[in-house]
Amino acid sequence: MTDLSVAPPAGSMENPPVRRADIATLLLDRLGDEWLGLRTRERDWTWDAVVRESAARAELARDLRRDGPFHIGVLLDNVPDFVFWLGAAALAGATLVGINPTRGKAQLEADIRYVDCQLIVTDAAGMARLRELDLGLEPERFLLVDDPAYAESVQAHRVEPAAHAGPEALLLLLFTSGTTGTSKAVKCTQRRLAMIAYAATDKFGHVREDVDYCCMPLFHGNAIMALWAPALANGATVCLTPKFSASGFLSDVRYFGATFFTYVGKALGYLLATPATPEDADNSLVRGFGTEASVADQAEFHRRFGAELFEGYGSSEGPALAALDPRAPASALGRPAHPGVAVVNPETLADCARAVLDEYGRVLNPDESVGEMIDKAGALVFEGYYKNEAADAERLRNGWYWTGDLGYIDEAGFLYFAGRKGDWLRVDGENTSTLLIEQVIRRHPAVIAAAVYGVPDPRSGDQVMAAIEVADPAAFDVAEFAEFLAAQDDLGSKGAPRLLRVSGNLPVTGSNKVLKRELQEQRWHTAELIYRWIGRGRPEYAPFTDSDKLELEAEFASFGRSNLF
Repeated sequence: MTDLSVAPPAGSMENPPVRRADIATLLLDRLGDEWLGLRTRERDWTWDAVVRESAARAELARDLRRDGPFHIGVLLDNVPDFVFWLGAAALAGATLVGINPTRGKAQLEADIRYVDCQLIVTDAAGMARLRELDLGLEPERFLLVDDPAYAESVQAHRVEPAAHAGPEALLLLLFTSGTTGTSKAVKCTQRRLAMIAYAATDKFGHVREDVDYCCMPLFHGNAIMALWAPALANGATVCLTPKFSASGFLSDVRYFGATFFTYVGKALGYLLATPATPEDADNSLVRGFGTEASVADQAEFHRRFGAELFEGYGSSEGPALAALDPRAPASALGRPAHPGVAVVNPETLADCARAVLDEYGRVLNPDESVGEMIDKAGALVFEGYYKNEAADAERLRNGWYWTGDLGYIDEAGFLYFAGRKGDWLRVDGENTSTLLIEQVIRRHPAVIAAAVYGVPDPRSGDQVMAAIEVADPAAFDVAEFAEFLAAQDDLGSKGAPRLLRVSGNLPVTGSNKVLKRELQEQRWHTAELIYRWIGRGRPEYAPFTDSDKLELEAEFASFGRSNLF
């Protein structure tokens, strides 16, 4: 049994550190540690200072605590106080709720009321938004980090750091991204986050000497689980930028001497859209971890910036499904992490057949091989959603954890992500993967981000529509893009989009994931440029005009499908 009672000497690397069961103890291990723990462009803090700043805020929170769930909402950019309040929640036994600032007025109000925040930490800009909402909170329940009175209050609550909670204390409520439906709040205890920190350390080789550049938002699991927690466990340095900036990325990396960062696919696309220079590889980055980046973007990032990217599959609520394997194909996640990871038919509960791939990596037997990825032991890891028993029941069925995502396992035993449940369409009687089409489209050098989804066909079923983000939609050469698609050998005959939306700014979640659900709902009802497939054979696009829309509406009516227009 692990001894949790004796802390190693602060900053000592002579012996392997004891693996802790909770985040609060991990923080207390950093007392007296003079290694840099937190950096911004303006100021640095040692780990000892980080813990003491957290302890002062923990004492302030405990002083302000009232009856009800001890939930503290944080509506801030990536600023030092966000990190201090993460630590404060752990030490105080409170639950931190990262509030997504990109949410609309009604959504923001619903989010905060749903998670029962009794205290909200924000700044003047955030408060200007919150004043417009009916949150049921008195003025004194808001702490503004840029108010001089706040600094005085923190100073008045400085105490010797101590923990007031254990491993089972609920530490985080993490909102799901909401790309496919209404956001839910994922529960994460101190024990689970500590386990994730150590798992990330083992998987990606985190060490004390790492300098971790945090450019993804701290209200999301990407930054907390894949960067902050392993940095804390190893005593590495966390460097903050208020918001992700493609133009400022390389400058920040060089300024901090960053060795590691996290990303999502669209953010990587923005980085690669910046002008390349011969000096791009002159930086300190060693590796990065993220999700939803295409194989081509991963390779191009490595070529330009010299860092290795670990592309993974993960969610705020679920267990890890894949283990890294250097022999895995570039498009694979790796091997199943343990024997309980499987791809099953949701109706029969039987394991799917192994996928047969062609020379381009396309699945030749999708009906038999593509199913939902599950973890038969994952029920032990999933801690549930806050006040949402129906969603809990959807995740845990037959004693298994269901990811809600599709996948397949090839004949060599490698696991692949095949998209969300709605990412497989049946077009002209054939199954078509929107994810694979997106991967092809993202190879085009002008495409920053792409989303492919099904829209109603006027006669029956679905047709493929794509939305792409480019730097200048008016200057985008759609004829050249059509030629590019025609030249892609791995784009199936059913894969070329029949409708193409060209945007300068696709809608995204707060963690920079494209809101495919919103695009699918809008279909062609948008002021942005829409092109339609014309003719047969090779792709060719023409503007989708108002008269074209009237003709399409009439076609829907002729087949009795006006309700789908």
